[in-house]
Amino acid sequence: MNNSEKNIFERLKSGESVPFNDPDYSQIGTAVSETKKLLVKLNNEADDKEIRKLLSQIIDQRIDESTTVFTPFFTNYGKNIKLGKNIFINHACSFLDLGGITIDDNVMIAPRVNLTSESHPISVNNRKTLTVGHIHIKQNVWIGANATIFPGVTVGENSVVAAGAVVHQNVPDNTIVGGIPAKVIKQIE
Repeated sequence: MNNSEKNIFERLKSGESVPFNDPDYSQIGTAVSETKKLLVKLNNEADDKEIRKLLSQIIDQRIDESTTVFTPFFTNYGKNIKLGKNIFINHACSFLDLGGITIDDNVMIAPRVNLTSESHPISVNNRKTLTVGHIHIKQNVWIGANATIFPGVTVGENSVVAAGAVVHQNVPDNTIVGGIPAKVIKQIE
């Protein structure tokens, strides 16, 4: 399938940058509006089973019963989020997923974590362009409160992202990173 045959969501998920004046760009706004309607229901729900059911609708994937999500939870699109099993997502997390977000099994995510698979170029001439990069959180990762992970980052197995860290580069397996920008603090034995 060439780019002219892909819809805007497939183009973004494949890593294509899309300017705001792209003829298909309005489809993003339409999809986001639909997601926001479901988020209102999700974020007013207290029952874990109903939360999983509503989040399953948002991400278009069944959420395993071993996964717990505390509300409120925020996303703009949702359908490019893939969740494994035995995941814990705490309050007030925000996942911008047009570039894709994959979270493997046994991941713990603390409150106010931002997974942002979307950005914009620094150049003023090109800033009104959406750029993307898939985020992959591998198994057994722990992401601390208020950490932010940027487009294209993979956090390796068993690693820890310290609270408040801003991660813009891949994190090796079995590593603790922290700071702004995040740097390796130590290896996990």
